[in-house]
Amino acid sequence: MAEHGSIRIPDHEYKERAQRAAKIIQREGLDALIVNSNEADYANARYFSGYWSLFERSGVVIAPTGEAALMVGPESKEFGADRSKIEKIFVLKAYREGADPAYPELQADTYQDVFRSLGITGKKLRIGVASYLDTSVVIMEAIKEAFPEAEIVRADHIMVELRSIKTANEINCLTEGYRIAELATQQVIKEIRPGMTELQMVGVAQRVIYENGAEYEGLPMYVFSEASTRHAISRSSYRKFEKGDIVQLNLSAKIDGYSAAIGYPIVLGKLEGRRRDVVMFGLEAHRWTQKQVKAGVWAADIAKEFYQYYVDNGFKDNFVYGPLHGTGMIEVEAPWVETSSGYALQTNMTFQIDTFISTDTFGVRWEKGIAVTEDGCASMCPEIGKLYELEF
Repeated sequence: MAEHGSIRIPDHEYKERAQRAAKIIQREGLDALIVNSNEADYANARYFSGYWSLFERSGVVIAPTGEAALMVGPESKEFGADRSKIEKIFVLKAYREGADPAYPELQADTYQDVFRSLGITGKKLRIGVASYLDTSVVIMEAIKEAFPEAEIVRADHIMVELRSIKTANEINCLTEGYRIAELATQQVIKEIRPGMTELQMVGVAQRVIYENGAEYEGLPMYVFSEASTRHAISRSSYRKFEKGDIVQLNLSAKIDGYSAAIGYPIVLGKLEGRRRDVVMFGLEAHRWTQKQVKAGVWAADIAKEFYQYYVDNGFKDNFVYGPLHGTGMIEVEAPWVETSSGYALQTNMTFQIDTFISTDTFGVRWEKGIAVTEDGCASMCPEIGKLYELEF
């Protein structure tokens, strides 16, 4: 087993990322790229800096030269300096926390200070802003106020291009996360009993991931039972398990910013009848998806055929969403595989095979991480595919 913290992204890779971004910035005719992040979706700022903000927001500016600067909130100067792979760090009020303090005594930096430090001058600039969904109104207004004559361009596609194809180090981080997530899953299966609560099992999982080297959860731990399993997105509760329950586990671990999650249902007893048919069809659809994946395949074709697979097998009304979504720093990240997707799979793209099937009373998800190869895909996690029916 690797020493805790030894599997990580090396410092040189952060500089290489900025240089790759610079080439795209030049290609797109931009004078600067600004990426913004928050505590929940930290990925774009951390991708360049290694820094994950807490309470406050963060941002990175990349120049066409590949030079970069990190922007943090008023309380994070020292925190940012300790963790950032980028040497230039600026404190901007626009990145303050949600309580909206005024900091009247603070002599904050400005966007003009940041740009000047990177050699970006002029007024009629063309500025790309990525993480558009996570760029607050306050941050966007601050950019426009600093550069009133600038053209602001939505630039999320740049980050999708940079992050879609993973390096060996990124895949190593994900693989280690999946290993730990499966350890947590197996421990939950050992300890779960009727009468315990969903949140108790979350506690078991959290203990295991930290004991085995995770820096954090890869996603809020999913331990749902019975009716809650219909939720595509949800949170665990104080509900007590009962004998015969279907319990959905989606447990996860984060390694140096990379979030790995494994998901499958377990049963506190024996599963029979229509309930068993639904659960096992979900597993069949999961396996079907894995067989379709290889470099060069058009993403939309997989999604269309996946939907038709549900229709042909009589599960049209139980379909919820498409077969795969990108994964990496955030457990769900672009690109998705949907019927409208306009791209082909490429080697070392990483995805979650995320097979969710729902009924009026319950749902289940079979989920694991894979990396695309020339002739198929490689699983980054311990193989799933067994239905755990527990006896008490």
